[in-house]
Order: sequence, then C-alpha cells, then structure tokens
Amino acid sequence: MATDHAGYELKEHLKGKLCEAGYEVIDFGVLKPKPDDDYPDFVVPLAHVLSRGEVDRGIAICGSGVGASVAANKVAGVRACLIHEVFSAHQGVEDDDLNMLCLGGLVVGHSLAWDLVQSFLAARFSGEERHRRRLAKVADLERKP
Repeated sequence: MATDHAGYELKEHLKGKLCEAGYEVIDFGVLKPKPDDDYPDFVVPLAHVLSRGEVDRGIAICGSGVGASVAANKVAGVRACLIHEVFSAHQGVEDDDLNMLCLGGLVVGHSLAWDLVQSFLAARFSGEERHRRRLAKVADLERKP
C-alpha cells in the first residue's frame, strides 16, 4: 500500500482491515502525513516492487486516486486503475490482469473502499486467449520509446 497525506486516513483504515483479514501488508508510506508530500514518492516505489513480482497486488491512494494511477502506470508491468465501483474492481483483474487498485482518499468512503479492496483481492485473471492477446499488445506499448 502507498499513499500521500490525502489518502493517509483511508490507507490506515484499509491496512487495519487487511491485517484483520490475514493479509500481509507492506506499507510504502506515507507514515506521517505532511501537507506538502507528493504521491509519486510513495506510489512509484510500490509500483517498482509490483513490476518486479515482489508483491502480487498493490493499493495506491491519493486525494482523487487519479495521480496515483497516472504515476503507477508509468512503470512497465503495472496495470493500475482508479476504481469507484465493485464490478470494475473484480472485472479489471479478471479481464485485464489489473495488479494495482487506485482509490481516492477524499472521494471514497471507508465502507465502499473496503468492498472494492475485497473484490480486487479475491478476483483472479481468467487467462482467456482474447485477454492474453490484448495484454500482449499493451506490453508491446511498454517496450516502445
């Protein structure tokens, strides 16, 4: 998990729920929020460990979730998406092999955020040929300048 000051409260709430549910959580910060901290400083290190396969899934939070998504998607192998409803939280994994969920700490309430996280973590990539074909095209884009 990673966040800036604007997502700190939601991150702490979700981290507690995840630990209660038996998940191992690695906290990339922010550990003590400061109004002038910057989401890339926390989201990008999470994206790098995700791209190297050192963690299976990531959750990134900033004020709206948009910046976290933009920053994370600059790292090859990361498929991050801003999600605000349950269908996309699982469908993004099933069809697009989504590996990072982005949330807006100032946008999504605790209850909905927990529902989104549970749906995201429970979902599995279908591996269907059409989905693999599409992901190969996305991977090709990452290799081009």
